[in-house]
Formats: sequence, C-alpha cells, structure tokens
Amino acid sequence: MAEVLVRKLNKKFDITHVVKDVDLEIHDKEFVVFVGPSGCGKTTTLRMIAGLEAVTSGEILIDNAVVNEVPPMDRDIAMVFQNYALYPHMSVAGNMAFGLKMRKFAKSEIETRIKRAADILGIGDLLHRKPRQLSGGQRQRVALGRAIVRDPKVFLFDEPLSNLDAKLRVQMRVELKKLHERLGTTAIYVTHDQVEAMTLGDRVVVMKDGVVQQVGEPLELYNAPANRFVAGFIGSPAMNFAEVTLSATNGTLWAVAPGFKIGLPAALAQRAASHAGKPATVGIRPEDLHIAAAGDPPELCFEVEAEVVEQLGSEILLDTRAGETTFVASVEPTLRVRIHDRLRLAMNPNRLHLFDARTEAAI
Repeated sequence: MAEVLVRKLNKKFDITHVVKDVDLEIHDKEFVVFVGPSGCGKTTTLRMIAGLEAVTSGEILIDNAVVNEVPPMDRDIAMVFQNYALYPHMSVAGNMAFGLKMRKFAKSEIETRIKRAADILGIGDLLHRKPRQLSGGQRQRVALGRAIVRDPKVFLFDEPLSNLDAKLRVQMRVELKKLHERLGTTAIYVTHDQVEAMTLGDRVVVMKDGVVQQVGEPLELYNAPANRFVAGFIGSPAMNFAEVTLSATNGTLWAVAPGFKIGLPAALAQRAASHAGKPATVGIRPEDLHIAAAGDPPELCFEVEAEVVEQLGSEILLDTRAGETTFVASVEPTLRVRIHDRLRLAMNPNRLHLFDARTEAAI
C-alpha cells in the first residue's frame, strides 16, 4: 500500500494552463475522489499521477519515491478507464492475465490471482466468455479484475461508471465501496458526478479551472463549503442563491433583495458585521426550506409563488419565485400545492450560508 503526495503540480498545454499548483496528500488505504465540471483538470491530474501525461512542474511521490520520470508500468499502479479497453479476441481470463504475462509471472501465480479476483467480483462463471458476450456491468467487472490481479500500490479510476445506466451505476458504486474495504488499497477516483463523489470518497477534492477549491470529507463540503462554487456544486438539488445587500437596522442584519428580505441569525450576523452595507450572496439548500409554521422566526420567513411542482414520491420539489429570485424547496410529499399558489417559506437558521459578492468566499 502507499501514500501519494502531489506537490505544486502544474500542467500546461502550450500556453493553456490546465492544472495549477495542486498540493495534495493522499493517505495510505484512503479513497479520494476528484470531482468538478468538464475541463477542470481532474482527469489531467490523474493522468499525471499515472504517468500518462508529462508534468510541467511540481512533484509526484508514490510511497515516498518521486515518480515524475518513472514509466507508467513501473509506478506500481493500476488504472480503470471510462472505456473498458478489453481485447475483443481474448476471453475474460485472457484479458485479466495479459498484463501478468507481459511481466513474466509464473502460470500458477497468474491462475491464483485470476481466481482470487474472479471470486471477489463474482465473475468466476464468465472467465471463458469473450467481451462481446458480456453486459456493460460485466465488462466493467472484468476491467476491475484486470486491475486487481496486478495487486498494485494505488488504484486509479477515470470515470469508470459513466457508460452504465442509472440503476447499474448505483449498484456498481456500492460494489466499488465494498471492494475498497476488502482490498484496503489506496484509490484515486475521478468523476463529474457529485453524488458518486459524496457516496464513494473518504475525502473529496473539488476542482475548478485547474485549481483545487476545497478538500474535505463529504459532509464537511456539504455543511461548510469554502466558497460559492463548492456550495453550488455539492448537493442535489443544488443550493439556492440570492443576491442581496446587507443592511443593519435596529440591531438586526438584514439580507435584502427585490421581493425578498430575511434577518440573519445572530452567529452569522456577527461574522458578517463588517459587510454591512455591501452586496453579498445568501445560500440555502432546498432541504433547508420548509412551509412556514407558527413557531418559525418571522425574520426567516418570506413569501413566494409556486412556478413548478415536481412530484417525486418521497418529496416534492417546488420551484418558486420571490421577487427576482428563484428558490427550489424540498417539502413533504403530502403537501397539496398547485402552480401560482402563494406560499410562505421558512429557512432553517442553522443552515444558512453567506458568501462575499466579490471573492465568493464563505463569510
């Protein structure tokens, strides 16, 4: 097993700077997920760790050894790609054995490793089949098996579930998590899907425009986002944002926008006191909005009009409007509401977020 250290890692393609001063410490046996929109640099970072892209500047260390100039096959890593890259003319067993044969492993050792990997993945009865005879999920298991037989120090996953249908993706997420627990190997996983990131990662690295925005455990990113980008990217449905001006009146700090006004809770108001009179952004997650009741603080309640009603069975998502600002609220499925109904929503005071309008950093 191994630690992976990334120090001031940069990658440029001609004049395009795609990865910018990335610093990371990935612990032994940790499952770390890189997440971000397309073009954020997450896959390029993974490919530099794998040795498939040259490093412009910075260092990559695996098991305390600098590997910048080490060829991919000598880094003791195994990579699972988005496309399974199976040899169509070989059987499942042949595909899993190929890399070991290239490294001159004994036949008995190859057979032992293939049987072990097949047992772990539940594909023992598929070893004689060709890839064309397999479903997408089965091919993904074969690709995982080909990596497992290597017994590497580090597993690298480049969006391995993106070609699967929604139901199979959920199933394979669970199986990947179980697999990591069983093998206890350091794993780095790239995805654009924040649900995958939150469910799989021990820690999550959020990237944007080649820059690491925040690194933390999934709930840390969800509960305490470092900036507006992380707040909006993590969570589904996405966080609501309202562009406001902060105004201090009679000892209360108010967030004011056309058709929308709330009083900030004391702890948040204290942190934001120096921003009084300035623009800011209020953030609130849909699940932290509810239909106002008698016990809700009136300063955290506001009027909206329902524009779209999404019945999802376990919840109702209400797309609403307050003045010029839209809010999505997740409410109880028993609520009876129609388009154009006027409603009064309330915010959970402990779940309110505030961001600087200029820097977008959390206040």
